[in-house]
Amino acid sequence: MPHFFLLRRRTMRGWASLLLASWATAATAQQPPTAPAPPAPAPTVPSAANPAQSANTATTQASKPKQTRGAASLLQSGPMVGYSAMREVMLWVQTSEPTLAQIEYWERGKPEVRHRTLELETSEETSLTAHLLADEVQPGRRYEYALYLNRRKIERPYPLEFQTQELWQWRKDPPDFRLALGSCNYVNEPAVERPGAPYGGDYRIFSAIDRLRPDVMLWLGDNVYLREVDWHTRTGIRHRYSHTRALRELQPLLGHTHHYAMWDDHDYGPNDSDRSYAYKQLTLDAFKQFWANPNYGQGGGGITGTFEWNDVQFFLLDDRWLRSSNHLPTAAGSYLGDSQLQWLVEALAASSATFKVVAVGGQVLNPAKVFENYSNYQQERARLLAAISSAGIKGVVFLSGDRHHTELTRMERPGTYPLYDLTVSPLTSAPSASGKDENNYYRVTNTLTTQRNFAIVDVTGPRFDRRLNIRILDVDGKQLWTQELSSKELK
Repeated sequence: MPHFFLLRRRTMRGWASLLLASWATAATAQQPPTAPAPPAPAPTVPSAANPAQSANTATTQASKPKQTRGAASLLQSGPMVGYSAMREVMLWVQTSEPTLAQIEYWERGKPEVRHRTLELETSEETSLTAHLLADEVQPGRRYEYALYLNRRKIERPYPLEFQTQELWQWRKDPPDFRLALGSCNYVNEPAVERPGAPYGGDYRIFSAIDRLRPDVMLWLGDNVYLREVDWHTRTGIRHRYSHTRALRELQPLLGHTHHYAMWDDHDYGPNDSDRSYAYKQLTLDAFKQFWANPNYGQGGGGITGTFEWNDVQFFLLDDRWLRSSNHLPTAAGSYLGDSQLQWLVEALAASSATFKVVAVGGQVLNPAKVFENYSNYQQERARLLAAISSAGIKGVVFLSGDRHHTELTRMERPGTYPLYDLTVSPLTSAPSASGKDENNYYRVTNTLTTQRNFAIVDVTGPRFDRRLNIRILDVDGKQLWTQELSSKELK
């Protein structure tokens, strides 16, 4: 939990005061349920709670929160469900001005027993975001929750739920679960766009994802698109993250699906940016403020981390923080960097997961030396693939984004199992047909997709025959293609 958040301890006296205040103001303070919002108009992306509120709300008010505004107008975006473990779950929210934020939660079907997170005060220092820790939970349970701002309940027109991970080890087969994947999320803001047709669109894709009720969504990079006006200041970076996160169509998915994220160049800085980017500490701070991963900085990478969901371990890599320039000779260049590469190989070797899913911003297995594919950095890429082979690491699958098209790449390896790289892109950015003309001779037939799309991966089956059922779907949730990978195949 970030150390800079202001904590207010829960005492019995504080609880009594809170209850009295809540009863005294219930008749006038609590906001009525908000009607479902219509699709967002192209010119702006309003706040999640107030259609007239710009996502660029910024104030220089004192840290003492005001209580004169309606409670609902204090909500900028969220709440969002972050990481889940057996003993705790992280939740997130952004407010429109300095505000006291708290989550109340209870096990589904048992509303008479309720718990509350610590109450935190959002501030300009943290981009008016709060990470609220639910730590009075039990493994394998589902919970409902409510958001309070300035001690007044904020009603949302969709379910607010989260889950804890199950204690299945040594007891039963791994539980099945559903994973959503996507990358390249562009939300238009006409005042700062380049001339021409809007680059982003089809925001209804998030409703299509939500209808399929994934347990987890993994964002594969380019989750926001920093523009020229944003690159060089904390103000611009915060504006872009706030503007994108406040998209109306995204709010229900945030409220009841667990979200994890990694980044690529457009979250990190300018297009194709590398370790020389002068403001990368600002974008790292913003990433940590707007996402709720369980860890960062593994192996010296800025956002590098890992998490587990049942018998799958995910390794979220940073292809920017230690990367040498694309504009210098790259064959011997740094892509992940020595320290991150060493951490990855050791972490893969130590993992007992059925599937070891390595998520990288750019494509790993595509042999075409185009754009920012790992094949341009051929010496480091060869070291990684050789290390996986020599160590006999089983169950490795790569995920990637970036390319504005989707495809499944399969690399055969003599004497061992094939490696797969599932590229999923774009969500709302403009699609590209460039993949049709490049020589990815490892591409699985009929998997190239050149329209906006997302992936659903169902992890199913008994312990010794687990399967990844991959479906690629369009913006309305219509299936485009499907493939299945078996744990038996990846040994």
